[in-house]
Amino acid sequence: MSTWAEVTYETPELAARVRAIFDASKHKTMATLRKDGSPRISGTEANFYGSDIFVGSMYGAVKARDLQRDPRVALHSATVDTELTNGDAKISGRAAEITNPDEIAAFARANTESTGQEPPGEFHLFRIDVSEIVLTRIGDPPDHLVIEVWRAGRGTERIERR
Repeated sequence: MSTWAEVTYETPELAARVRAIFDASKHKTMATLRKDGSPRISGTEANFYGSDIFVGSMYGAVKARDLQRDPRVALHSATVDTELTNGDAKISGRAAEITNPDEIAAFARANTESTGQEPPGEFHLFRIDVSEIVLTRIGDPPDHLVIEVWRAGRGTERIERR
């Protein structure tokens, strides 16, 4: 597992493109695992702050309980680029809940400064320890997919599918 800063250090160009796609839209999709092991898809927001990426949740929400029980998580950017010219991005890893009130307050202040909106009361905050990032886009010429993958401990790989 790696911090977002470590991912950026290891694969700066890919990390920058993945972050730009995540930053292009407020809402993302998150996959967690239910108590019975089946997948749950939830809407979420993901925020890059300091050297990490964070996900917040309304206090007591089922997605937060999922992450408390099983930290495996996958995030998917909003698909605003329907032609996939710039691509569609995914981040996978494990969620670590932040419980230190000072860290939560610092995150809330930074988030309020960047968005202009204060958190709506008590919330869960999770740091994502990254194991994989993926960027999928249409190639040039547009007759194939280009999939760029970074995995912790394995580096970056480029795959073309026709």
